[in-house]
Amino acid sequence: MSEELLGEREKEVLRAVVQEYIATGGPVGSQHLARRAEFDVSSATLRNVLADLEELGFLEKPHTSAGRVPTDRGYRFYVDTMVRLKDPAPRDRELIHAGLAHESGMEGLLSEASRLLHSLTRHAGVVVTPRPDVAIFQRIEFVRLREDRVLAILVGQNGQVHNKLLVVDFPVTSDELLKASNYLSELLHEVTLEEARERIRAELDQEQELYNVLTSKALKLGAAATDLQTGERVLIEGTGSFLEQPEFADVERMRALFKALGEKHKLLALLDRVQRAREMQIFIGTESEFSSAGDVTVIASPYGSREQVLGTVGVIGPTRMNYQRIIPLVNFTAQVLSMALDKA
Repeated sequence: MSEELLGEREKEVLRAVVQEYIATGGPVGSQHLARRAEFDVSSATLRNVLADLEELGFLEKPHTSAGRVPTDRGYRFYVDTMVRLKDPAPRDRELIHAGLAHESGMEGLLSEASRLLHSLTRHAGVVVTPRPDVAIFQRIEFVRLREDRVLAILVGQNGQVHNKLLVVDFPVTSDELLKASNYLSELLHEVTLEEARERIRAELDQEQELYNVLTSKALKLGAAATDLQTGERVLIEGTGSFLEQPEFADVERMRALFKALGEKHKLLALLDRVQRAREMQIFIGTESEFSSAGDVTVIASPYGSREQVLGTVGVIGPTRMNYQRIIPLVNFTAQVLSMALDKA
């Protein structure tokens, strides 16, 4: 619904209801609003405005109360047109910078980002890890474990490290493993894992007599090493925070929420929309994949380089959250995480 359909008084009343409900968790009535300094009209006038906003779908009345609470449409209107965003507080910025500066590897940085967002917002922090097949290849190393067992270590430019145990059916010495590592690292330098697989397949498709024994072994090792599962992983920190919210005191609602959080493919599908958009996305209530649980908002932002989006970082919490504070925190964390990964 467009902003023009609401008058200034309706907008101010809606803003007040959303802010009061976020702060207190209780339905907001006309008498309570009448005590606010910005309203110089009677309780009866405010009651009529509340009724109009309810009829338009911005507010609803819980069965057990005469007050109103925001609907998903009310929150969406509030977030899109009324929230004035500022940079995070200096203390929050310092904590984010300090927390991510202490980590060096990708796994540590991603885990710390989700932990920081949980700690700062008291909601669940979520991070989607990069898919291995979009990582830019840097080098590959092979470590002999037993006669027919070799550990392949693939290192990406952004700090991703993937280990894979290979079972080899041909003899290979430690010296040959070192030469294979050097050959493949040069052949595959600065291509994605997906491109690396294609390049190895193309090389293997050439006439076998063109290769010496060492090159043939190296390509076979490379083909096995780059045959990785390509799915992302979801890191979630602080799902227990939902237990602190009165909205989730209902056992059935809480059970539905934790079932939704456990179905990672739904969460991945939702957060993949953030990566495709390449900008922050806010999914309120039924807009998200958690509609069966109700009262849940997902705020997420992509992280990575200017050229390549690697994943998503964000917050999952009740729709009754402090959007004005949390939106900048998610955005700032994504920016600092991106810079930290560049240096990792």
